[in-house]
Amino acid sequence: MAAAATASFAKEVLPPTLDSTSEPPTLFDGTTRLYISYICPYAQRTWIARNYKGLQGKIKLVPIDLENRPAWYKEKVYPANKVPSLEHNNEVKGESLDLIKYIDKYFEGPELLPDDSAKQQSGVELLSYSDSVNKVLYTAMTSKGDVDDDVGAALDKLEDALLKFDDGPFFLGHFSLVDIAYAPFIERFQTFLKEVKNYDITEGRPKLTLWIEELNKIDAYTHTKQDPQVLLAITKKRLGIA
Repeated sequence: MAAAATASFAKEVLPPTLDSTSEPPTLFDGTTRLYISYICPYAQRTWIARNYKGLQGKIKLVPIDLENRPAWYKEKVYPANKVPSLEHNNEVKGESLDLIKYIDKYFEGPELLPDDSAKQQSGVELLSYSDSVNKVLYTAMTSKGDVDDDVGAALDKLEDALLKFDDGPFFLGHFSLVDIAYAPFIERFQTFLKEVKNYDITEGRPKLTLWIEELNKIDAYTHTKQDPQVLLAITKKRLGIA
């Protein structure tokens, strides 16, 4: 059964972001490194998983400036030149959903998937669905006019998923990889759609409202959050919205 509470959470001093002028760390020296960007939702998934399992002392954060990336990151670390990536056992792996599963499987700390077969099946389905939800909500962000019915349908599906298990406020009851997969994106969509489209994703969705409230009580998550207004400004700039 997935643990209901995080491992002992140690707040850390975050390292500075590395850019094109920065020297690389001593690569492949046995240190496990998680390459992230502090503002990237995909990277935030892996950062949350690391924190929740209490791995601050085992997995070193290496933040990358995505607007001014060091050449050595693509050349020597991860040819895809994206974040997140994980340097572990002299290999580098990528893709955020794969990495949160990898961190859960191969590192100590509270388990982030339950043993219950019904919950495992729901977890697989919800993890697979996350990209579809993100696509619908991102389309709503970039389209002109009001939010369409596809957004409501996608969010209603999440509301229904949160009704399935009654032993906790999270998707599989207790906090799991599913919550980690959705949290960074819902966080951003909620702010953007409210501020720009005047659309409240929680209206008429009490379970989603509770999920967000309970999520914000988990230190492993809240310590990865950035100022929502800063994220909003970055998104609006990227989308060309005044």
